[in-house]
Amino acid sequence: MEILLATFTTLFSVVNPFGAMPVFLTLTEHDTAGGRAATALRACMYMVGVLAVSFFAGQYILNFFGINIHHLRIAGGILLMRSGFELLTPGGNRAKVSDATLEESLHKDDISFTPLAMPMLSGPGSIAVCIGLFTERPDFMAMGLTLLGFALVALASYIILLSSLRLTRFLGRPGMAALARIMGFITLAIGVNFLATAIVALFPGLTR
Repeated sequence: MEILLATFTTLFSVVNPFGAMPVFLTLTEHDTAGGRAATALRACMYMVGVLAVSFFAGQYILNFFGINIHHLRIAGGILLMRSGFELLTPGGNRAKVSDATLEESLHKDDISFTPLAMPMLSGPGSIAVCIGLFTERPDFMAMGLTLLGFALVALASYIILLSSLRLTRFLGRPGMAALARIMGFITLAIGVNFLATAIVALFPGLTR
């Protein structure tokens, strides 16, 4: 259960489906309720696929390039800290997709994979987290619970995307800004944890 809870809580704050709501509403503005639900479902399924591939193949990719897992955790920690700072800074929260990409996506038939699944839901931060979750000799139970954590994050993201219109109306701009800061603070804390644990693993003498 610790693996499941750790996977869900860590990934949910990094995935941050609340941050994807404005883009989702913009790109599905003219869709029916059924079409919007289908798009959200496909995006969340793609997200699980991307996270699972990152989890299983990430370690082999690191070995191929000769990158230590702790080095990745340091890089991922810095990336998460930067994302957290951007969410905490008023007016500093930059969108995960550029205006040009958003404009191009308005003319796409299916926006579930790009830009929703990538990079909105499963971006560099969440991919780095998934690779960092992989241990040298994970047992089948741990891998199954990790994948279940991915599925729970996808389920929560699906529910939030479906309720995005009502949530946006209910929270308004002040509520969305406050929510972004809360998610930013949690993401910043996760980044610090990634960075600290990797430094301690690389330099065990620091804890003496």
